[in-house]
Amino acid sequence: MPKGLKTEIKQTKPFASLEEEAMLALARTNDRLAREAHALFKEHGLTATQYNVLRILRGAGSAGLTCSEIAERMVTRDPDITRLLDRMERTGLCARERDARDRRVIVVRISTQGLKTVNDLDQPINQLNRSMLGHMGEKRLRSLLRLLEAARNA
Repeated sequence: MPKGLKTEIKQTKPFASLEEEAMLALARTNDRLAREAHALFKEHGLTATQYNVLRILRGAGSAGLTCSEIAERMVTRDPDITRLLDRMERTGLCARERDARDRRVIVVRISTQGLKTVNDLDQPINQLNRSMLGHMGEKRLRSLLRLLEAARNA
C-alpha cells in the first residue's frame, strides 16, 4: 500500500492546508523524477537543461532558432541562456552564427554531434518515462496532465 507524503517525510503535525500538502507532494515527486533523469543525462555528459535545448533545436531543424526563441520554449527557465549556449557550443553540441540580414540576430542550430546525442537518448528517455509513470495507465496519466495544466494556468 502506498504511503502518504506525511509518512514519507516523517511529519508529525498536520499540513497547514491541502494546498501546502499538494505543493510539497509536487516538489517531492519532481525531485524523484528529476534525480532519475539527472543520472541518465550525466551518463551522456549532459544536464537536463542542455538536453532540453537539444530537443528544441532538433525540432527547429536546419532553420535554427534565436536565443530568445529557445528561452521561450524551455520547459524550465534558464536565466542565462547565452552562457548555456556558450558551453554547448564549446562542447560541439550546437553552432551559432549571425543572421545575414540582421547582424544583431544570432541563430543557433544543432550540430551533427548534438543531433546524435539527442537521438541516442530517445530510447533511454522513453524507457525512463515508462518506468517512472507507465504504471499509472493512460486514464490516470491524462487526468494528471489535466490537473497539472489547471495548476499552471491558475
